[in-house]
Amino acid sequence: MKKLTLLAITGLLITACQRDHLEDSSAPFEMTQTSAEYITVSSLPVTSVSGHITSNTTWSGVIEIDGIVTVKDGATLTILPGTYIKAKPKDTALPTGLLVITKTGKINAAGTETQPIVFTSYRLLDGDENTIPQPGDFAGVILLGNAPTNTPSTTTIDGLFGSDYYYGGSNQDHNGGIMKYVRIEFGGSDILPQLIHEVTSLTLAGVGKGTILDHIQVSYGKDDSFEFFGGNVNATNLISFAPDDDNFDFNTGYTGTITCALSLADYNSTHSLSGSVYDSNGIELNNNPTGIATSLITHPIINNLTIIGAWKAAFGKNYGKGIYIRRNGKLTLNNTIVTGYPTGIKVEGTGSELSSNSDYTSIKIHGFDVAAAGAGTAGISAANLLIGSASPGWGMNQPFFNEGGWNVSPGNCGNFQGLWTKYNFSILE
Repeated sequence: MKKLTLLAITGLLITACQRDHLEDSSAPFEMTQTSAEYITVSSLPVTSVSGHITSNTTWSGVIEIDGIVTVKDGATLTILPGTYIKAKPKDTALPTGLLVITKTGKINAAGTETQPIVFTSYRLLDGDENTIPQPGDFAGVILLGNAPTNTPSTTTIDGLFGSDYYYGGSNQDHNGGIMKYVRIEFGGSDILPQLIHEVTSLTLAGVGKGTILDHIQVSYGKDDSFEFFGGNVNATNLISFAPDDDNFDFNTGYTGTITCALSLADYNSTHSLSGSVYDSNGIELNNNPTGIATSLITHPIINNLTIIGAWKAAFGKNYGKGIYIRRNGKLTLNNTIVTGYPTGIKVEGTGSELSSNSDYTSIKIHGFDVAAAGAGTAGISAANLLIGSASPGWGMNQPFFNEGGWNVSPGNCGNFQGLWTKYNFSILE
């Protein structure tokens, strides 16, 4: 294999923004290696961090998180544009590389189009072009806030224990800071797997509308890409690429608005199972895990949503539903395209519904086996419900990642193929 020449450190930022995103997109996930961008970054000095951050702190360059790093007690963590964050490998049941912003902390992670902030696999930054990253190499980022949820405010986020990790409250204007032009790659973690605690690549729990989330891409997560537990934070320009489980998961009273979002499948990635059934969904939405009706109902509004699965049913069988609304949850959709899943949209259980506040004329749903079923879906025009063994383009020019040269225009409302994004992790020959 042709070797890559390490570039001078002074040329790092230029190199990082000149990469090609789409070479060899048909290469199997399990065969990909480190690309030039990461080889270059791996030559930089590394700063190791661990424990609690209790005073204002700034990160730059390459940061290695040792275990769990918790921002609290009024501290703000500032991460400068172009910073790379990895985990220190650990051979334990504890997560490796987990950043937690508590109710009493803030994050200021404002990257740019040409210098995004990147949380990624330590295997990509080891200087070896043949190293293969794995989902779970970086545990993830957790933002906790005191905005309303439908669980007690003494609830801890899944997998962590103690009052530092409580989320929820009554402050709808909670401000946890900013995350903008950020990538999180190969995230997720199992904590004490026998107890089934899981960490998602980006977890937002009780986060309020004072927080800014914009231009965030999550790729190859071990569990979900984005998971919202209550709160009312709004988000714009989100990309979920090839998670093992769900692309977007909503629970425990989330009521924010998401504007411009893409979920994009790589059918060579790993796929989660529930028993023997594949259950990776574009969206999974519950009011709460038990489906109990509460005064605050999980009910996000999503505008300009594109969910792209597999082109053909033979590959789509490894997925579940494009949109799955259940357990008393509700969802409002506007300008939505779903394609490439066995079931396009399914609403299940008493109290669950696709809200009548949706713009039904702007919703287009395809399923290999079932287009739409359940409360509220009858409002979608029959002309916008398709069933078939091959996915339609829905006006997009070849939107399927594995088929080469993918493009989701006109659904590309968020610069989904811009310089800040990353889809191919293989070496550049």
